[in-house]
Amino acid sequence: MKITYYIAYALWYLLSLLPLWLLYFVSDLLFFPTYYLARYRRKIVRRNLTGSFPEKDLKEIVRIEKRFYHFFCDYIVETIKLFSMSEEQMKRRMVFKGVDHIVSAMEKEDKNFCFVYLGHYCNWEWIASLPYWCPDDVKCGQIYHPLYNKAFDRLFLRLRNQFGGECIAMKETLRRIIEMKRAKQKCIIGFISDQAPKWNSIHHWCDFLHRETPVFIGTERIGKQVDALIYYADVKRTRRGYYLCEFKPLTHRPKEVPDYELTDRFTHLLEEMIKERPDFWLWSHKRWKRTKEEWIRRQQEEEKK
Repeated sequence: MKITYYIAYALWYLLSLLPLWLLYFVSDLLFFPTYYLARYRRKIVRRNLTGSFPEKDLKEIVRIEKRFYHFFCDYIVETIKLFSMSEEQMKRRMVFKGVDHIVSAMEKEDKNFCFVYLGHYCNWEWIASLPYWCPDDVKCGQIYHPLYNKAFDRLFLRLRNQFGGECIAMKETLRRIIEMKRAKQKCIIGFISDQAPKWNSIHHWCDFLHRETPVFIGTERIGKQVDALIYYADVKRTRRGYYLCEFKPLTHRPKEVPDYELTDRFTHLLEEMIKERPDFWLWSHKRWKRTKEEWIRRQQEEEKK
């Protein structure tokens, strides 16, 4: 594992020293073998797109599909660039709007936590640079799912932690947040909430991109428990290599919002963002591998035991 880590780190670091314009040239070259030769997850992407946009014909679906793979190759080289990107360059290319409003609201409402709903949209790795935009007394964190490959998990943790934030493993979320609460630490924590939960973690379903979709409810559940401000990250790619993330409030009083409503609001906002520019969402994951029919069947079997 250590050997794999150091080899990967050395290779990625050397690649990161190339200027972004040259890395984008590499990305353009990478598109052809990824899409046409390796056909990386092509069947999954096509199935996801056709199910999400039943109103579009095959020609339009293929156009979106190719745009997604072009962006995905950009995402790879942009992530590699993080190994040597300076703070000045990072702040110029990944701009955050609304951080001052969050900090002011935390002071005004006398709250220590702000939870932010995120999706796998645009370059979510660059969003880890948020600490560059925050006051020193506000800690930033992000909930993540550890990778099965330990070497690459260590590699991505190094990338994400380099900006001064903290990566919190999903299973450690509640324990770590309670520790921060006891320490009275002000925190802005991002929750990537567009993943597919495991069967035993499904408690709510949303209508998302024309399908009943199981969703994580941890953001609002823990948010209510610690009375956090709840925001949504509206992310746009303004041009190649430049992103704007605008924080928009969902509620400052989560305990007053009915259960699941915040999750439903996030899902709707994410859907609208995806519909506007579908090529910037991560279509290569099996997001609809769990069906409500199967979930109901499993629930019924559990009740019989």
